[in-house]
Amino acid sequence: MSEISNVSSFVLLAAAVCTKAGKALVSRQFVEMTRTRVEGLLAAFPKLMNTGKQHTFVETESVRYVYQPLEKLYMVLVTTKNSNILEDLETLRLFSRVIPEYCRVLEESEISEHCFDLIFAFDEIVALGYRENVNLAQIRTFTEMDSHEEKVFRAVRETQEREAKAEMRRKAKELQQIRRDAERGKKGPGFGGFGSSGMSSSNTAIITDTLIEIEKPKPTPAPVRSSGPSKALKLVGKGKEVDEFVDKLKSEGENIILSSTGKRPSEASKSLPPPTHTESVHMRVEEKITLTCGRDGGLQNMEVLGMITLRVSDEKNGRIRLKFSNNDKRGVQLQTHPNVDKKLFTAESVIGLKNPDKSFPLKSDVGVLKWRLQTTDESFIPLTINCWPSESGTGCDVNIEYELQDECLELNDVVISIPVPSGVGAPVIGDLDGEYRHDSRRNVLEWCLPVIDVKNKTGSLEFSIPGQPNDFFPVNVSFVSKGSYCDIQVIKVSQVDGDSPVRFSTETSFLVDKYEIL
Repeated sequence: MSEISNVSSFVLLAAAVCTKAGKALVSRQFVEMTRTRVEGLLAAFPKLMNTGKQHTFVETESVRYVYQPLEKLYMVLVTTKNSNILEDLETLRLFSRVIPEYCRVLEESEISEHCFDLIFAFDEIVALGYRENVNLAQIRTFTEMDSHEEKVFRAVRETQEREAKAEMRRKAKELQQIRRDAERGKKGPGFGGFGSSGMSSSNTAIITDTLIEIEKPKPTPAPVRSSGPSKALKLVGKGKEVDEFVDKLKSEGENIILSSTGKRPSEASKSLPPPTHTESVHMRVEEKITLTCGRDGGLQNMEVLGMITLRVSDEKNGRIRLKFSNNDKRGVQLQTHPNVDKKLFTAESVIGLKNPDKSFPLKSDVGVLKWRLQTTDESFIPLTINCWPSESGTGCDVNIEYELQDECLELNDVVISIPVPSGVGAPVIGDLDGEYRHDSRRNVLEWCLPVIDVKNKTGSLEFSIPGQPNDFFPVNVSFVSKGSYCDIQVIKVSQVDGDSPVRFSTETSFLVDKYEIL
C-alpha cells in the first residue's frame, strides 16, 4: 500500500498482458514498483472479476483494473482510483490494437517472443503515467525508426572486423613472401647476369628487389655483393645491356611492352596529344565518362559529362555563330553558357551571343555548351567487361573478356587493370588477345589493347595465379577515343554579319574519369 500511495499523483501505474490465471507475460511499469508487487496485483486480478456481470474494470481499495479479453489472455491496465475511466478505456483500446501489430496469434509463446517490441510500443503510448497524444500509425513509425547510434556502432564494428581480416591477410602474405625471398636469396649468387634461360621479365624484377632488400641491412655489404646482383641492378637503367636483355626475353616468347615516355600504359593513355595545327577558330569537344558496374552484372551508375570549348585567336572572327548537330538518342541534357542566346539555340540549334554586337573573348578558352547523361540502362555501356575467377586446386583460373557495345566508337590505348595477389609470383598467361604487363610493385596485371573497334569488338584473356576470387576486383578500365559518345558536333561556323562561312578546326576526345567493375 505504501508504494501505491507514494505515486497517487500518477494515473497509469502499469500495463500488462497476462493469462486468465493472472500469470504476467509482459508487464511495463510506469512508476517505481517491485516485481513482487506487480506479480501480486496481477495474480489478484482474476479473483476480483465477477463472472455473472460484464464489466471492463474492477476496483480495490487502492487501484483500479481496466481490462479487455484477448482470446485466452487479458490486456490489463492498473491505474489509480482517481483516474478518468473514459480516458482509461480509450487508452486500453489503443493498447489492445498494438498487440496484433507485433503478434500474429494471441498465444503465450508469441507474446513472449515479441515482448521487447511490445514494451517499446507501450513506452510510446504512456510517458510518466499519462497517455501521449499518438495513434497507431505514429506508434508504428516511432518504433521502426533507425537508431543513428546503432548504425554508427555497427559500422565501426564492421570496419574493425574488415581491418583485422585485412591485417591478417597482409601478415600472412608477408610471411609467405619472406619465405620465398629467403629461398631466392640462397640462389642469388648463381645468376650470372642475363643468361638465365626460362626467366620472365616479372620474375627477374622480383629477384632484383629481393637481393637489394637483403643486402641493405647487412653491416658489411662489400663481401656480400656479388657479380649477380650488381648486374641485376643495371636492369633499371637504359643502354645496350637493357636492349639485349629485352631482345632475349622476346626471343623466349615473352610479351614486352615498352613506353617511349617512361610511363605505364595506363598513365600514358589518359589524354590525347594536342593537334599540330589549329585554325583561328578552334573548338574542343571533350567528354568524360564515370561508370560503375557490378561483377555479377548490372549497371550501378553511368554518367557522361561533355563540353564544347571555343577559342578565337583572330579578332576579325570574334563575332561568329556556331551551328551544331545533336544526333543523340539517349536523352542528353543540354545547357548553354549564360551569355548565349537561348531562343536562338532552341529554335535553330545555333550558338550565338545574346548581344550580337559583342565578340567572343580572344585567345582564351570559353565553354559555350555543356551536356550531361546519367543512366542505369545497361544498353548504354560502351564497353562491357566480364571477369570470371574460378577456384582451382592451385589457386584461381581467371577468364576476362570485353565486348564493344557501341560500334560507332573506336577506343584507343585501352588498358584493363586487374588486381592480383602480392607475393605469389607472376600470373601464368593462357589465351591472350593483345598484350599484357605484370606490375609486381603495384600488384596489377594490365591487359593492353591498342585499338577496339567494330573489327575488333571482342577479346579475352586467361591466366592462372594463386588467390581467391575477391582478389581480382575491382577491375579498372582506361581508354581514349577521338569520337564523341553523345554524337554532338559543330558543323558550321559563320559570321554574324552576312552569314559568311569561317574556317574552323575541331578536336574531339572521349576520356575515362572512372570506369570500374566492383
